[in-house]
Amino acid sequence: MPGRSTSSSSSGSTGFISFSGVESALSSLKNFQSCISSGMDTASSVALDLVETQTEVSSEYSMDKAMVEFAMMDRELNHYLKAVQSTINHVKEERSEKIPDLKLLVEKKFLALQNKNSDADFQNNEKFVQFKQQLKELKKQCKSACFALVWLFIRELTG
Repeated sequence: MPGRSTSSSSSGSTGFISFSGVESALSSLKNFQSCISSGMDTASSVALDLVETQTEVSSEYSMDKAMVEFAMMDRELNHYLKAVQSTINHVKEERSEKIPDLKLLVEKKFLALQNKNSDADFQNNEKFVQFKQQLKELKKQCKSACFALVWLFIRELTG
């Protein structure tokens, strides 16, 4: 198992660091990514059903907002996972006698990643992009079908 032991020193916390608990927690967090993905799939399916049944636009807008929230959650979780993994790797490589404040190091790395965010980032999320494309295509199909029905109705009335 990863970890390291250090000798005692009077200059701060020293001892043994085992990363097995942290790595187990990271594994659990990675499993949560599938929950986010499932949520995005569900929101996408609901939104497409709303368009198909021509439900009011505000419901579709709510599904769009839900997809944005899922994409933002996914981005934040990915940043946290990167921050923790980066911190673990750094501490393993450094092999300092003094055990660093891991929580503080992770928070700094996480904030650095979060500060690089832009509103456009989540719109690059694969599922979000796919959702927008499917929604656009379905709206086009519904519009075409609606025009075809109106044309048939007019022909019936004038025929």
